[in-house]
Amino acid sequence: MTASPKVTLRSGTIDDVDTIHAALLKLGTHIGAHQEITSTAGDLRRYGFGDKPAFSTLIAEIGGDFAGLCLHFPIFSTWMGRPGVYIQDLYVEDRFRGRKIGERLLRRVARDCRRDGGAYLRLSVDTGNDGAKAFYERLGIAWSSYEQTQKIVGDAFFAFADAAQDGDAE
Repeated sequence: MTASPKVTLRSGTIDDVDTIHAALLKLGTHIGAHQEITSTAGDLRRYGFGDKPAFSTLIAEIGGDFAGLCLHFPIFSTWMGRPGVYIQDLYVEDRFRGRKIGERLLRRVARDCRRDGGAYLRLSVDTGNDGAKAFYERLGIAWSSYEQTQKIVGDAFFAFADAAQDGDAE
């Protein structure tokens, strides 16, 4: 009997941008929100791998094949007085599901966060993604009954950001 190929985890690099973007598109399709994804590989290259990266990625591979990714960035809780990590996207290729790759990715990111003084992990789940909700609950990543995500995007965001307030310096 041959052993299953080993899962390896590594930091994403600029050379992985096309793979990362393709995975995000697959994730969007999986949850029925592919039309919401307007990012390009160029956006990821610019904002994730420039002088001030806005995010980091952890990539899982099996036998040299892309198996999944966790895109994340640091956050800070003023209430706890501690840093944490926000998981923006977690994706595992269909053919590699059921091999605990998502769990390995999350645990590695959490371990790295803890090493750097972090004390918590936060993420959002698409309201219709019952499989993901069950997965996170199984890992002990519970739904927060006292918070709800609010957002403003696109033209509404630009108008909000550009609106002058009394007392604003010009």
